[in-house]
Amino acid sequence: MSSASTNPIAPMEHPARLGGRLAVAAGDIKLSHSIFAMPFALLATFLARPVDMAWSKFALVLALVVACMFVARTWAMIINRLADRRLDAANPRTARRAFASGRLSSAFGAGLALALVAAFAALTSLFWLLLANPWPLFLSLPVLAWIGLYSITKRFTWACHLFLGTSLAASPLAAAIAINPAVLGLSDGPELPGVRACLLLLAGMVTLWVAGFDIIYALQDVDVDRRDGLYSIPSRLGVPTALWLSRAFHLGALALLVFAWRADPRLGALFGFGVACVGLLLVIEHAILARRGKAGLEAAFFTVNGVVSLLVGSLGICDLVLV
Repeated sequence: MSSASTNPIAPMEHPARLGGRLAVAAGDIKLSHSIFAMPFALLATFLARPVDMAWSKFALVLALVVACMFVARTWAMIINRLADRRLDAANPRTARRAFASGRLSSAFGAGLALALVAAFAALTSLFWLLLANPWPLFLSLPVLAWIGLYSITKRFTWACHLFLGTSLAASPLAAAIAINPAVLGLSDGPELPGVRACLLLLAGMVTLWVAGFDIIYALQDVDVDRRDGLYSIPSRLGVPTALWLSRAFHLGALALLVFAWRADPRLGALFGFGVACVGLLLVIEHAILARRGKAGLEAAFFTVNGVVSLLVGSLGICDLVLV
């Protein structure tokens, strides 16, 4: 099997220029996986939008939320790759990752992580300037610490999948706080009917949904995780039990999504259609796994779950805009 020392690609690529190293880092952290959390953050921004906020100002705030999401997720992934570089080097599936293979040094990764912390703090401070809202800046470091915690949890608990779920579930809550902290009780102001309950239910849905598909993702590394003493539900409880727990998490996620739909009266038929589609897609996801096993992981993990997030976010936003 290949490893960091025998990989024919890794030794050939040691970019000397900063631009080249940034390109390698960007390619390694799978920016396309932002699709899982971004639609929920955007939906939360529309849910929490004050009724008297001009659309021109809202567009600026929305762009700022997207920028914050991008920086925070990039930071979390860099931390993950740094924390796991030795484990990744010993795993044939991940041995070619940039830090594991030595294409990028850990010193470069640490410097990049610090730069991202500074960028995130700078971006969150703009909410104070634009909206007189200091909460994003005050919470910036705790949020980064929390979403980075997942990277070490698989060393001591099988609940690492739920930790990852809460990391992504922070996105709709953080977006809502950024645009209107009153909806979560952090400042005085008019509270939109049902928004707080809807946001909390969405966060719960994301937690269970992500935990469910992360269990599926972990099926790739069952043997390696057991060898290295790492904690995951598949490696600790076995594949059949893991699949049933993934199904249970996804059933719970669907139930919370239904409750979220009913919590905010502005979410109507379009969002309801999206909820029904999510239920069908989750059934399809588990049917693919039952029929194809690990061969169906790519379709089950990325394709189906990417469509789930896009449906929930886009149809929810359409309902809110058309009210």
